[in-house]
Amino acid sequence: MHPDRQRKIRALIDEYIEMYAARDDRLTTRFSQNFSGYPGSGTRLIHNRDEWIRITRQDFAQVPGRIRMEMLDLALQDLSTDVVVATAFFHIHLPSGGHQLSREVARLVLIFRCEGEVWMIVHCSYSIPYQSAQDGEVYPLKSLEEQNSALQALVAERTQALDESQALYRLLTEDTQDVLWRTDSQLIVTYISPADERLRGFRPDEVVGHPVFEMFTEEGVELVKGMLRRRAIEDSAGSAGGFLRFQVEHRCKDGRLIWGEVQSKPDCNAQGEIIGYHGITREITERKRLEEQVRQLAFHDPLTRLANRRLVLEHLEQAMSASKRSHRHGALLFLDLDNFKPLNDLHGHGVGDLLLIEVAERLKACVREADTVARFGGDEFVVLLSELSTQPGEATEQAVAVADKIRLCLAELYVLKTAPSAPAIGHHCTASIGVAIFHGRDESQNAVIDRADTAMYQAKEEGRNRIRLAPGIGGTG
Repeated sequence: MHPDRQRKIRALIDEYIEMYAARDDRLTTRFSQNFSGYPGSGTRLIHNRDEWIRITRQDFAQVPGRIRMEMLDLALQDLSTDVVVATAFFHIHLPSGGHQLSREVARLVLIFRCEGEVWMIVHCSYSIPYQSAQDGEVYPLKSLEEQNSALQALVAERTQALDESQALYRLLTEDTQDVLWRTDSQLIVTYISPADERLRGFRPDEVVGHPVFEMFTEEGVELVKGMLRRRAIEDSAGSAGGFLRFQVEHRCKDGRLIWGEVQSKPDCNAQGEIIGYHGITREITERKRLEEQVRQLAFHDPLTRLANRRLVLEHLEQAMSASKRSHRHGALLFLDLDNFKPLNDLHGHGVGDLLLIEVAERLKACVREADTVARFGGDEFVVLLSELSTQPGEATEQAVAVADKIRLCLAELYVLKTAPSAPAIGHHCTASIGVAIFHGRDESQNAVIDRADTAMYQAKEEGRNRIRLAPGIGGTG
């Protein structure tokens, strides 16, 4: 198209759009006598100019205020020297502020024909996405209003449902005793429920944005990091899944330590990549205390608080395994009090219990923290020494030195008082001690115990208050 002709047709289009947008009745004078048109909201092709003028004025009456036509694209095409087709795409912005039409793309086709020296519109066609105009309408405003009202009602309904859902969520998360939390992929806390402040004393703003490890003790941090490393290995092998459950000590703002049982699960994106974690923490401090009490009853003597027969057998099993790995020797000392029964007969079992408690304290003071002191029952005690020398002779000397230290300590005078105001009871009580050296798993647990027990009875038979070394590893009998 020649540039002059293009400018002429573009001016005609701009004039049409301006008149139409301004609802200018002069637009009707631009329609040719030989006119046809198709209204976007209608279902038939109009062949009568007067009918089209009526529809145009009906359009102007329905929306009397100025509209805005946002041009998106325009194409011009010559059909002949006196006929041009213009196709335009645009958004219609109504003065009411409604956005239904403005979201859709409308199409306008205008055919101009030069009649004499004047370009007239011989065809006009609108294509509007809505086909639900009612009687007396060009634009389907009533149906749009009905749809808008229905949409607003649906939005209100959904908003109410969402508010109720959020209220329930707040009720469940903020009133529960358990702590709900979420972190990002770097284990930085992004959310924590109010229960944490009630439990540990930290406000949410003191926790959110901080590493999750700040919640735990140093031992707890190592525990959690170890589990995460194992989980990462499982993930790489494709065998992981579900919640990770563990128990860990938590720090409180006032310095207390509490136990929490944590259930954690990773959050993954569509590609399966971990983008964070969420979970629940439940306080189990009282449960841990009760479990410890049960363990104390199961593995400790209730009178002296020493390990009982069951626990010392467990520790002996562990010591023999460690000895096999390190090649170091261990020793089992079997003790029996020499002068215990007369105290019970003369002063009663209450005083006898006081003596046993004092014996337990003296025994613990004579050995290392890593060693085990146990009460086998009655007035029999056992001391398990581990990590002695790798040389049998040196290990024997070390064990006998500890046994002699124990013998001398237990032989010192006992001063026993049943009550602060009661007179003190003095008592001398010695011990006969049997010592069995062991190395790795060269023999069974029962064999080690039997050797130590036999050596202890030999010490009693030879006059008591003495030490006897069991024959076997490191001993001569």
